[in-house]
Amino acid sequence: MTHAFSFPPAKRVSFSGKVTLAALLLATLGMPTHAAHANAAEDGTPGNTPVERGQYLTRASDCEVCHTAPGGMPYVGGRAFKLPGMGVVYSTNITADKQHGVGAWSDEEFVAAVKQGVSPGGKHLYPAMPYPAYSRLSDQDVRDIRAYLATLPTSASAAPENKLRFPFSIRSLMIFWNIVNGPASAYPDDTTKSDQWNRGRWLVEGPGHCADCHSPRTLTFGLSTSKAFGGNMLNGWRIYNISSDTKTGIGGWTNAELAQYLSTGHADGHGTASGDMADVIGHSLRYLTPADIQAMVTYLRSTKPVSTPQDSVTFRNIASGDASLPQNSRGARLYASACAGCHLPDGTGRQSSFASIAGGRSLGADNGRNLIQVLVNGTGLQTATGVQIMPHFTGGGLSNRDLADIAAFVMTHFTTAQPHDLEKQVEQIKKEQD
Repeated sequence: MTHAFSFPPAKRVSFSGKVTLAALLLATLGMPTHAAHANAAEDGTPGNTPVERGQYLTRASDCEVCHTAPGGMPYVGGRAFKLPGMGVVYSTNITADKQHGVGAWSDEEFVAAVKQGVSPGGKHLYPAMPYPAYSRLSDQDVRDIRAYLATLPTSASAAPENKLRFPFSIRSLMIFWNIVNGPASAYPDDTTKSDQWNRGRWLVEGPGHCADCHSPRTLTFGLSTSKAFGGNMLNGWRIYNISSDTKTGIGGWTNAELAQYLSTGHADGHGTASGDMADVIGHSLRYLTPADIQAMVTYLRSTKPVSTPQDSVTFRNIASGDASLPQNSRGARLYASACAGCHLPDGTGRQSSFASIAGGRSLGADNGRNLIQVLVNGTGLQTATGVQIMPHFTGGGLSNRDLADIAAFVMTHFTTAQPHDLEKQVEQIKKEQD
């Protein structure tokens, strides 16, 4: 999870999308599948009709974020996924348009694409599609998703052509990657665990595909099982450790804090979601039922603890009130003029709880990487009461050194972190925007 600053509702800003990595078709290789988690109407998924269930599952699967370009029409595709060393893949149009969308596909073809990674005509999907996780959905789940998508406005827009380096431009090569890192088959419930735990596992490892962002990659670019949920780097952001580790993961959070964060994007004492995690919460998790959120909390609590030093941060006890803000450095003075009006000197936030930054890992973890990302790119979080905005500070008379000084002050004021080379990091993040 990423944490950052947040402002009251204002003009929405765009920010980078998440990248998920997937495998290729095992069914074509004759691999067996297993019984899936019970996923008929009695599985707890809300809705009395296929469209109602499909809407819930579409949101749980976070389809809108990946298939919507920044500022674009939902589900029309065109969002860029930068794959290090490979190039850029653009998400596709999944509206019911018959030429550029999925309107001409049969239900069977749609199921094969979502669960097996093969679209009509045997065209293999690229690894920005998390179908190894979606393989845990039942065929009926996927048909329900399609039923919901069919009710949405259509668009004849086509996604831009992918820009992949050779040999990654050869789609059939994904078969060999799949042999090593093949998609997970569906699995039966663990009868030694509670129904809540099983539901949580299905949500986290299935439609939620949390590991795709929160787990590091192996040498073959598959998901690491030994360090599952131990954090990752994605689009220049640090995707934080969400394993049960008490120091660098979420093991030190209470159940109530985890539930609050997942369902709203903010948890008192832990800051507010930003970047890709803000996307996930704003368009997906906040629509889940309280029971499903609690199920996810239960499952995440049971994961193996993984220690990641880059996610470690020790917070200072800041006295409340303006007197807690020193004025003896450029960074302190810049924070006082540009930040304290919303976040207050002690980080507790003004007017909106989303403006509270106290306890956010971005204040000190990983040499302030996510803190600088927010300062350079801004972030936004969809909530039940509107969009919470943290505007970027690029331009407006603030130099790279100014941004680095603000970040350095925040890190040393709120945490015991020792920042280094922050101006260089500001420059690098700005270059990544190009």
